[in-house]
Amino acid sequence: MTPDQMRDASLLELFRLEAEAQTQVLNTGLLVLERNPAQADQLEACMRAAHSLKGAARIVGLDAGVRVAHVMEDLLEAARQGHVRLQPDNIDALLQGSDLLLRIGADAGWAESAGREAIEALITRLQGRSVEEAPPARELIEPVIPPPRIPEAPPPPPAEPVPREVEAPAPAETVSEARDRVLRVSAERLDHLLDISSKSLVEFQRIKPLNDALHRLKRLQASASRALDVARESVLDGSLDPQAQAMLGEARQLLGECQQMLAGYMADFDEFGWQGGQRAQLLYDAALASRMRPFADVLAGQARMVRDLGRSLGKPVRLDVSGETTQVDRDVLERLEAPLTHLLRNAVDHGIESPQVRLRLGKPEEGMIRVHARHHAGMLLLELADDGAGVDLERLRDAVVARQFANLETAMRMTEEELLAFLFLPGFSMRDQVTEVSGRGVGLDAVQHMVRQLRGSVRMEQRSGQGATFHIEVPLTLSVVRSLVVEVGGEAYAFPLAHIERMTRLQHEDIVQLEGRQHFWHEGRHVGLVSASQILQCAEGKRDEHGIPVVLIRERDTCYGVAVERFLGERTLVVMPLDPRLGKVQDLSAGALLDDGRPVLILDVEDLLKSVGKLLGSGRLERVDRSGRQGAGAQRKRVLVVDDSLTVRELERKLLAGRGYDVAVAVDGMDGWNALRSEHFDLLITDIDMPRMDGIELVTLVRRDNRLQSLPMMVVSYKDREEDRRRGLDAGADYYLAKASFHDEALLDAVVMLIGEAQG
Repeated sequence: MTPDQMRDASLLELFRLEAEAQTQVLNTGLLVLERNPAQADQLEACMRAAHSLKGAARIVGLDAGVRVAHVMEDLLEAARQGHVRLQPDNIDALLQGSDLLLRIGADAGWAESAGREAIEALITRLQGRSVEEAPPARELIEPVIPPPRIPEAPPPPPAEPVPREVEAPAPAETVSEARDRVLRVSAERLDHLLDISSKSLVEFQRIKPLNDALHRLKRLQASASRALDVARESVLDGSLDPQAQAMLGEARQLLGECQQMLAGYMADFDEFGWQGGQRAQLLYDAALASRMRPFADVLAGQARMVRDLGRSLGKPVRLDVSGETTQVDRDVLERLEAPLTHLLRNAVDHGIESPQVRLRLGKPEEGMIRVHARHHAGMLLLELADDGAGVDLERLRDAVVARQFANLETAMRMTEEELLAFLFLPGFSMRDQVTEVSGRGVGLDAVQHMVRQLRGSVRMEQRSGQGATFHIEVPLTLSVVRSLVVEVGGEAYAFPLAHIERMTRLQHEDIVQLEGRQHFWHEGRHVGLVSASQILQCAEGKRDEHGIPVVLIRERDTCYGVAVERFLGERTLVVMPLDPRLGKVQDLSAGALLDDGRPVLILDVEDLLKSVGKLLGSGRLERVDRSGRQGAGAQRKRVLVVDDSLTVRELERKLLAGRGYDVAVAVDGMDGWNALRSEHFDLLITDIDMPRMDGIELVTLVRRDNRLQSLPMMVVSYKDREEDRRRGLDAGADYYLAKASFHDEALLDAVVMLIGEAQG
C-alpha cells in the first residue's frame, strides 16, 4: 500500500467515525423536529451536522456523500430560515439520508455500485419535496449543483455553492480537538489493565491482616516488657548475683529498643499501607472508569427504531429517556441492547394502542414509552414503561388454561403476579398468530435469560388500560461483584448480593418437618430448607455453635433457605472467569480472591435453584439439622401446661417434672399462645374455661398456625360431657382427659402415648 493509499485509508476511517457521530445528532434532532418542526436549536444542530458531513465527504473524495449531505443541508437551512415547514415525509427522507451517509462512511464502494440507485432516488425525493410555502420559497432551496458539476478533487472553500462563513470553522475545530483527545486502545489491552489493577488492589488488601498481626506483636512485646519489669522489681532485694541482674537489665533495655524500632516501623508501614491502598484503589477506579460508558450509548438508534416501527404500524410513538448519563460497564451495555430492543418493540407493537383507540379512551394520540436509568447500591436499575393497554388478565388466564399450564379452578385462584409470571415461560404467547414484530410475552423468556446472564433480574408490573412497566436490575460492571462470602465444607463460596433475599440464623427448634421436607417460618410463610454441602456435593463441616446460618435465595415466588456453615461477611470480589476448557461448571459462575489471598468460588444462583429443584424431585434431600436433632434427643422434652387454676398447674407440673419432662406453665390461653410463639414445646396441655382466651380458641389457633399445627395437644377439663369432649377433639386436640377421672397415671400415660418418654 502506497503512502497516499494509507493516508486515504486513514481519512476514510476518520470520516466513518465522524459519520457515526453526526448521524446520531441528525437522528436525535430530526425526531424532535417531527414533533416541533420550528424548534430552532434542533434545526441549527441538524443543519450543522449535515454541513460538517458535506465538508468531510468532500475532503475524502466521497462525491455521493457530498451530494446527499448537500440536499439535506439545503432543506434544513430553508426550514431554519422559515421558508418551509418540515412535514413527516420530509423527516422520513432526511432520516433516510442519514442512513445513507452512515452506509457511505462504512463502505465507500457501495455508493458507486449497489447503492447508486438508492442515492439518486433520495436526491430526487428531497429535490421534489412537498412543502407548505409557495413555489418561490422552494426555488430558494433547490439544489444548484447537478451531478456533472461535482468536482473530481476537493475545491477551495470559496467554490462551495452555499458558503457558511460562520458555521464551518466550529465543527471542524470541534472534530480536530476531539481527535486530539481520543486514543484508540483495543478492548483486550483495556481488560488486561483492569485485571492488573484489580489484582494490585487485592494484594494491597492483604496488608490489613499483616498490619493487625504487627499490632498483636506490639502488644505481646508490651506484655513481655511488663513481665520483665515485675521480675526486675522482685530481684532488687539482692537475691540474684550482680551478673544476673545486669543481664536482666540488658534484656529490659534491648526489649525497649525493639519496642521503639517496631513502633517506628509500624508508623511507616501504616503510612505505606494507606498510601499504597489509596493509589491501588485510584488505579483500579481509573481502569474501571475507562470501561464505563453512559447509558445513552445503548439507546443509540432506539428512539429512531421506536419512531419508525410506530409509523409502520400506524401508531405515533415517542421514546422518552432519563438518566442517559448513568455510567455502566461497556460489556453490560453491549449485552443489554438485545433485551432492551425486544422490550421496546413489544411495547410499540402490543402495548401501545392505535390512535383511534387512544383518543376514544381519552389518551393523547401519541403513545409514550419511558426509560429511566439510575444507580442503586452498586446496581443499574432500569424502568421501561409504556402508557398503553397493559395486559388483559382474563385473556392471559384463558391462554394459561388453553395451553394446559393450569386447570381453570387453579387459574381462577392465581394472583396478578402469578399470572404475569407465565409471560416469561419459553414459547408462551397471548397471540394466536406469530407476527414479524413480537407481541407482549413473545420472547420474554429470552429477555429474562439474557438479564440473568448478567447476574441480574427482571420483573413486570401492569395497570390494566394504563400500561406496563418492566423493572430490570443488573450490576454496573461484570468485573466486580458485591457478594456474601460463606463457608461450606471448609471452603469459601460467594453468593452475589443481587440474588439474596436475606440472611438469618435458625435454631434447631425453628425447623419443622412438612410433607417429608424441612421448612422454617419466614414472613408469614414456610420456606424450604436445603443444605449447601449436599447441593455442592462436598463434605459437611462443623456448623456454627450459635445456630444454623441460612441464606435465602428467591426466584419469583419460589424461595429457598440454603444452610451453610459460617458467614464470612460481605466482600467486593474481582471476578476471575473460570478456564473455558472446564466448560460450564454446575452451580458455579466464576472465581475470585479474598483479602488474604484465599480463592473463593462465586455461585451461579440460577443454576443453584435448578439443582435444588432436582433434589426435591428426586426425594434425596438430606436433613439439615440431623446432627442437631441427635444432640437434642438427649435433652428433656418440653411440655407447656396452660390452666388458670394454680393448684391444677402445680399438680400437673410436679407430676411431669417428676417423670423427667421440662415443664413451663401459663395462666390462661393468651399467655399460653404467646409462649408457644416464642419458645419450642413438644406438647401442649390446656384447660378449657379460662379468661382472655379459652382452651378451645387456643387449640384452634395452634392448628391454624403453619409453624405449630403439628404440635401434639391434650385437653384436661372438669367438663366430662360427650359434647364437651367432641368440641375439644373437633377443635384439633389429640387427647381429651376429664379432671373428674384425673389421677397421676392417667395423665402420664397419655403424655407418653403422645410424645414418648421424657428422654426420647
